[in-house]
Amino acid sequence: MRRTTFRLDETLLSEAKAFAAEHGRSLNSVMEDALRQLLNRAIQADHRPIVVLPTAGHRADAPAAHFSTEVIKELIDVEECSGYEEVRDATARR
Repeated sequence: MRRTTFRLDETLLSEAKAFAAEHGRSLNSVMEDALRQLLNRAIQADHRPIVVLPTAGHRADAPAAHFSTEVIKELIDVEECSGYEEVRDATARR
């Protein structure tokens, strides 16, 4: 086994040492497991299939909806404004 030196944030190192001590493990085994999990997640993410979720009905029955970022932002703004107006109106009626 080859020894490798690298820099690690002191706070992160302290947390890793504490974790290792609490679980009766070596710091080396904790670091190896953490790196292994990170790499496995990255590999699994690359092989995940793309999932298309229908919003309602059958896809063949509805035209495809493609919203630009600008349109999405406008829809969010409209929704936020209508919610604000409902609260304002309810407060005014009190």
